[in-house]
Amino acid sequence: MSRDDVIPILYEMALTIGGEVSLSPLLSRTLQRLLYFTSFPAGFICLDLPAPSDSDGGFLPVRLDAAVGDYKLIQHIGNVLQLPKQLLLGPAVRLDGQAALLSALPVLHNVYQAFLRLPIGRLGAIILMAPRMPETTLPLTLMFEPIMAHLEKAIMLCRHHDEYMSQLIADRQQADTRAEFLALHDALTGLPNRGLLLDRIHQAMAMGSRNGQYGALMTLNVDHFKQLNDLYGYQACDQVLIETARRLERCIREGDTVARFGGDEFMLLLWPLPATQKDAAIQAEQIAQQARQALALPYRLNGRELSVSCSIGISLFRAHLDTLETLLRNAETSVYQAKAAGRNTIRFFDPEIQTVIMARLALEADLERAMALNEFRLYFQLQANDQACVTGAEVLIRWLHPKRGLVSPAVFIPLAEETGAIVAIGDWVLEMACRQLQVWQDQPKFCHLRLAVNVSAVQFHRPDFTDKVSGLMARYSGVAGLLKLELTESVMLDSAEQVIRKIQLLKNLGIRFSMDDFGTGYSSLAYLKRLPLDQLKIDQSFVRDIASDPSAAVIIQTIIGMAQNLGLEVIAEGLETQEQLVLLKQYGCHHYQGYLLGKPLPIDQFEALLEQGDLSLALKQAPI
Repeated sequence: MSRDDVIPILYEMALTIGGEVSLSPLLSRTLQRLLYFTSFPAGFICLDLPAPSDSDGGFLPVRLDAAVGDYKLIQHIGNVLQLPKQLLLGPAVRLDGQAALLSALPVLHNVYQAFLRLPIGRLGAIILMAPRMPETTLPLTLMFEPIMAHLEKAIMLCRHHDEYMSQLIADRQQADTRAEFLALHDALTGLPNRGLLLDRIHQAMAMGSRNGQYGALMTLNVDHFKQLNDLYGYQACDQVLIETARRLERCIREGDTVARFGGDEFMLLLWPLPATQKDAAIQAEQIAQQARQALALPYRLNGRELSVSCSIGISLFRAHLDTLETLLRNAETSVYQAKAAGRNTIRFFDPEIQTVIMARLALEADLERAMALNEFRLYFQLQANDQACVTGAEVLIRWLHPKRGLVSPAVFIPLAEETGAIVAIGDWVLEMACRQLQVWQDQPKFCHLRLAVNVSAVQFHRPDFTDKVSGLMARYSGVAGLLKLELTESVMLDSAEQVIRKIQLLKNLGIRFSMDDFGTGYSSLAYLKRLPLDQLKIDQSFVRDIASDPSAAVIIQTIIGMAQNLGLEVIAEGLETQEQLVLLKQYGCHHYQGYLLGKPLPIDQFEALLEQGDLSLALKQAPI
């Protein structure tokens, strides 16, 4: 056989093997071309042959990886067969008269007697079969040795490619599955999202049309969640939301749905409920009570316990008596009713309150725009001592709405704290107070006056609060000693050590601190003695009743005595009558603020009041 006869065959075989990237087509095409060049009618390939042992009885369990030319044999591709060791193992060989050896194969007519074995290195073997040995002058066993070496490498490459593609496909399928899941579920909690919940509400309404049963849509909000975000950060509050979801899932019945609508808002679809409104309401409230109790259990965050409460609103529905939009609006209104009732409570939808809730939402929208529209004004209420000297003033904010007129702080301050707008408002008030103090430095009659500014717990606990105040002190030099920050006892509800450090840091700049509304909050006396305060401010509720309620008088005397022992100044707010003033002086209180001395006034009127001459003129109606 000449070299010119062999080279084209090997070249085409090499092209065939090198042109495939996946194992299955590589083996099939290799077999097809081998059969063509050798004139054998059928063949198969077995890879990963097991090592023979003395106990295998002359047969090996092998997987049929590829087969060509015999229909019955092809049907067994991928199956494990028991085949003779003499057929599979050994060097390249071409043998005839092997009918007994080949009879173990699952072939069409057991007509094969000749075979050609071509080992694929250490990976396996190719077996070509024929009823009788084809006539050829080609040195088959020797000729295909380089091709088998090439095939061995190609098999390894194809296997790596197939593994990579399998992983790629698996990753794509997982991504598709995840995308399908996220289309209907909340990414953070895994709960059904708004879209899936609305679909299930539609289904419940449709079923209710047939059987007359009630359902309920329960809206649940985590109380003061925005403040929790400010105090603990988003990561910790995400853990609160996840744990809330798990607890709610344990409260509902089979067939009910708990969904996350966004933020801290969860919705529970309770279906079915009894066919009478009263029984449906009772069962819905029982589930709501279970949810409220479950969420009242402490949460563990970063090794410490956190107490969380929730407000729950419930809106009953039956069939399509209400539209879906109306049902959702009623559910939202009911949770607002629960919040208006003091939070941590449950309320059913009451149409009579809906008007009040809508008005509150409108006020919230106006509040968001008030700062940008320059609608806030500062008022000043003077403070004086028992020597008839004005010592300063408390800075009070007023909202002058173009349509609503003067909006009471009792209305918009709590709303601003709930929405988080109090931070921007508080920053503005603080800067305006510093600016006013600096203006007064050039006016001898006012340069000694102190200004007291209220700081909300939300604002104080912001991580950047001390940096902001330090920046103001740098811009408005010389005013730090005249600035007094008033904190309420609510700042001590959490992170007392951090509160103490913040106060001390700002006191190092010269700023004074007063505890506002003292006696109405939750201060621990153990912390109070450590707080670097300068002043306690007696709440006006005690001052108002000092002459009529012996308990109020005792509380005031206790506060004054405690402050004196701690070396703190005391100021009484809400002073309105001479009788109150006499008693306060008698108990040892030397600083006052209230309508008896003067109402809160805009800056021009406040200065005009003090410009009447001697500053004590402002106290003529209430000589001290």
